[in-house]
Amino acid sequence: QVQLVESGGGLVQAGGSLRLSCAASGNIFSINAMGWYRQAPGKQRELVAHITTGGSTNYADSVKGRFTISRDNAKNTVYLEMNSLKPEDTRVYYCNAKMSIMSYWGKGTLVTVSS
Repeated sequence: QVQLVESGGGLVQAGGSLRLSCAASGNIFSINAMGWYRQAPGKQRELVAHITTGGSTNYADSVKGRFTISRDNAKNTVYLEMNSLKPEDTRVYYCNAKMSIMSYWGKGTLVTVSS
């Protein structure tokens, strides 16, 4: 079992920045990769950014150059630094931890970008 707790969401003006955090606990040694996803009401959840245990990253085209995913292994925490935020970035953001055969999700944190 892995528990994921997100924090850092909130309301920000367009062009502003936020940093999301995801603290993992439990069976963290079985985690292969972690990522951030986001979801708008009535829409499918989509990948935002992904980081492996080796540090390899990938990003959705819509956030490349604006968002940065990183991890602090000592704190078992993954971060999503979001800059130049746009109103279309308004979503609930979810942290995800992937293992070989299972995947865990946090409860989500709402990011609202006002125009």
